[in-house]
Amino acid sequence: MSEALADTRLMAKKAEDSGFTRFWLAEHHGMKGIASAATSLVIAEAGHATSTIRIGSGGVMLPNHSPLVIAEQFGTLEALFPGRVDLGLGRAPGTDMNTARALRRNLESGAQSFPDDILELQHWLGEPDDAKLIAIPGAGSHVPLWILGSSLYSAHLAAALGLPYAFASHFAPDMLFEALDIYRDKFTPSAQLKAPYVIAAAMGVMADTDEEAAYLFTTLQQTFVNMRRNARGKMPKPIDTMDGFWTDMEKTAVDHTLRYAVVGGPETAIRQMRSFINATGADEVMISMPIHSSQARLRSVELFGEMRQAL
Repeated sequence: MSEALADTRLMAKKAEDSGFTRFWLAEHHGMKGIASAATSLVIAEAGHATSTIRIGSGGVMLPNHSPLVIAEQFGTLEALFPGRVDLGLGRAPGTDMNTARALRRNLESGAQSFPDDILELQHWLGEPDDAKLIAIPGAGSHVPLWILGSSLYSAHLAAALGLPYAFASHFAPDMLFEALDIYRDKFTPSAQLKAPYVIAAAMGVMADTDEEAAYLFTTLQQTFVNMRRNARGKMPKPIDTMDGFWTDMEKTAVDHTLRYAVVGGPETAIRQMRSFINATGADEVMISMPIHSSQARLRSVELFGEMRQAL
């Protein structure tokens, strides 16, 4: 666990050095392969390791929390790292239902109250009024909010609230284009944002050769097969071939889920990325790089940074 968190600091620093705009971490609970349950604490570690890159959540699962608590946490982050903090918000629990119950929020109302919770959170992060209750730190920080989603619901919500929108096409690609169309068509300007702004997410594995990238990518392919088998665990090491590991049906399902992954050496990956950008018209692309070796992961960040300059 300590090694994984140390690697996160190295990843954030490498992303900054490679010219990336943001470094986000996601809230997950009860998962042996993910160490970002205390999301704001890990974001702070990324902030201490860097000096210019934006840091934030992709995202905080707001139904798990009191909006006031999140305002205080991210108000503290904004005080520590002024002008660098993003607060991405999701409505899924980020875990299984048993763990969600242990998080002690009302499961019956949590997801349904998501829009109201966002408005409450905006209140706590806005200018303080004469009320006795105030978020300190938090009040007056105006930490920018993002709506994260993988469905049409999130597109409608982000558009109605006039907030920037990040779509999880790296693991939920089916509604990508319909969601982006809805968001852009129905967007209502707000105090935070005057025109629609989209991040589309993709899995990414870059290496010096196509063959090495394909080998590293088997970690993610195995992970998605294991999820389908309900055999979750730590990130698996890459293997020489997926043949014999997955069934034909599993291969079809995983290939479908990961169809927007950018995998290859520089020439192959830039061709895939251009296609993704042209198809989505995204203002930004966010890349998740689930690579087993920390050194290979850092090299992938470096290569994507070089691609970013080329594009």
